Amino acid sequence: MNTRSDLDWIPATGIQLRKAGVRFDAVRVDGERGRALADRLAHMTGGAPGPVVEEDNGRRAVYFLVPVGSTSHRSWPDGVTRLTAGPHHISYIPVPALNGLTWPLGWRYRPTASGDLVHTLLLRTALHSAE
Repeated sequence: MNTRSDLDWIPATGIQLRKAGVRFDAVRVDGERGRALADRLAHMTGGAPGPVVEEDNGRRAVYFLVPVGSTSHRSWPDGVTRLTAGPHHISYIPVPALNGLTWPLGWRYRPTASGDLVHTLLLRTALHSAE
């Protein structure tokens, strides 16, 4: 399902919002906790955790792009926000271009040519190992 053509969701320039539940959902963790989590996940996966977007201002959010529906029916610790879509609920996920001016967003870990997303169970394991 995740093939090279699946990377057409990345804007050519700037930043765009992508509707959750179409190509992916996201898990947001703010601040240094999110950055440390991303790096811990990268360590667990040999440097290839899947696409992770970070924000450099405001709440300094870190967005982990995960498969659609993979965050539901699981408990998540306080401070973790699930960006999903469902009945009477729509979320949007900010996505920067791979190059050029995208501040305040950027890729902490860029998407791969294979289009793999962050593995949700590994993300939860990394989250719980930090607590």
